Amino acid sequence: MALGRRLLAFIRLMRPPNCLMMGFAVLVGAVVASGRFPAELALELSLGFATAFTLLAASNALNDYYDREIDAINEPGRPIPSGLVRPWEALLLSALLTALGLSLAFMTSLKCFFLALLAITIADLYVTAGKKTGLLGNAMVSACVAVPFLYGSLISAGGITGLAALFASIAFTANLGREVNKGIVDVVGDAARGVRTVAVRWGERAAALLSALFYMTAVGLSFLPLAYGLVSPAYIPPIAVTDAGFAYASYSIMRDQSRENARKVKNSVLLWMTTGMVGFLLGALL
Repeated sequence: MALGRRLLAFIRLMRPPNCLMMGFAVLVGAVVASGRFPAELALELSLGFATAFTLLAASNALNDYYDREIDAINEPGRPIPSGLVRPWEALLLSALLTALGLSLAFMTSLKCFFLALLAITIADLYVTAGKKTGLLGNAMVSACVAVPFLYGSLISAGGITGLAALFASIAFTANLGREVNKGIVDVVGDAARGVRTVAVRWGERAAALLSALFYMTAVGLSFLPLAYGLVSPAYIPPIAVTDAGFAYASYSIMRDQSRENARKVKNSVLLWMTTGMVGFLLGALL
């Protein structure tokens, strides 16, 4: 029983649902860039999916190592503060996953390796130093969320197409809203550690306003692919759901900045980002 709980804690440390989304974003980027599913690149796409999954898992493990004191206040049930994972074990797991992810990227192509190296460097800089900068740190995380779309484009098109860059921009903006939103959830622990999030520096109301602004900017950007005829009508239904979700998230966080509601909104945004990726995929394929 104890071994099973420990194993589950290591899995939780990696946050598999988020990692799966990152891998899926690589596939979406590849389809968007080529306008089809490039079956002849199945091996490269599999490597790209695995690269995104493992590098995000590595970053998550490293993040929890550095956040262990904050999490002892904000999230005492997480793997490290709960005692199920020792700090050094999280560091070792992160190092092993980073080595694996970069090896997979190198096997894909040299361009992919350098983009993966850039992404994990930004992620690790955020975890070790950037987090305390607040909004700049939020932007660093969001850049890492946008990279998989560009990575997929590199695999299928050999470069970054305009549509892939546009979808990456939407993902960046939506996630920036989510990161600012997350600062409301973590405001107590962040304040204790000197993390200068928007919520800590200017209060939960200001963080809610900025978060809503980023969500609605993502909604505005989502109209551009249609306006320029870059996607098919199949893009519309999932994007309509996504935009409605972001609009409601904006309303909800502006109405109620309690920690409980901010957590609900933050979690719901992951769902809307997923339906958005479905829209990107269908709009490029059909």
